[in-house]
Amino acid sequence: MGEPQRVERGGLRTAVSPYLFRSMLVGMGAVAVALHRLTGNRTLTWRFAKARARTLAWMLGVRVQVRGLEHLAGRGPFIFTPNHQSHLDILVLLGFLPGRTRFAAKRELWRHPVVGAVLDTLGMIPIEREHPEQAVEALNRAGPGDSIVIFPEGRRSRDGRLGEFKKGAFVLAIRAGLPVVPVVCRGTRRLMPRGSRLAVTPGDVEIVVMPPIPTAGLEYADRDALAARVRAAIEEQHLGW
Repeated sequence: MGEPQRVERGGLRTAVSPYLFRSMLVGMGAVAVALHRLTGNRTLTWRFAKARARTLAWMLGVRVQVRGLEHLAGRGPFIFTPNHQSHLDILVLLGFLPGRTRFAAKRELWRHPVVGAVLDTLGMIPIEREHPEQAVEALNRAGPGDSIVIFPEGRRSRDGRLGEFKKGAFVLAIRAGLPVVPVVCRGTRRLMPRGSRLAVTPGDVEIVVMPPIPTAGLEYADRDALAARVRAAIEEQHLGW
């Protein structure tokens, strides 16, 4: 295929991507809810959701490479703390991080009955954006062995730079005694920038998983130092796109 044809095909894929994104998410969510209600098997439901997230990435032309998975081998659960550049972060992390990784999400999402049903089916964790320290409640919601994904910035970056880190993820990690894993998503903002209305440009995304930072022996007073250590690790790999 020549270069003009590749460009034209990529442009067409971008044009239809918002409709594909929405329809696939709605369909995936509906099947996940039905699957869980019929079988009561959340592990099976999670496997389905993760597989369909990878399928959607493929359909959108998003090629995902994960680096650093060797840091997680034989260990866990973890508190994953990725940077947040795009809605695409959630899709690729759901599909490509190993195991059952429950996301902490703003409580407002549960106001929509369909979205709320999907989030509850997958055991996602509602938190108050203005009170991130309440993320510790996730301890009572997460199943044994489940990892939790919390975006410490709280919201997507407006300009590609790292935003201020909230403390909820680090309070939760200290109280649970779980290691914190800094994660960097690269390329998601370039492919699906803020304000794109779910339009996705085909291209490459890289997820960089860094070595876990232990929290054993830390106390509440150590939360700022832990946040600073995680931020420094992310900044080493952060490219702003």
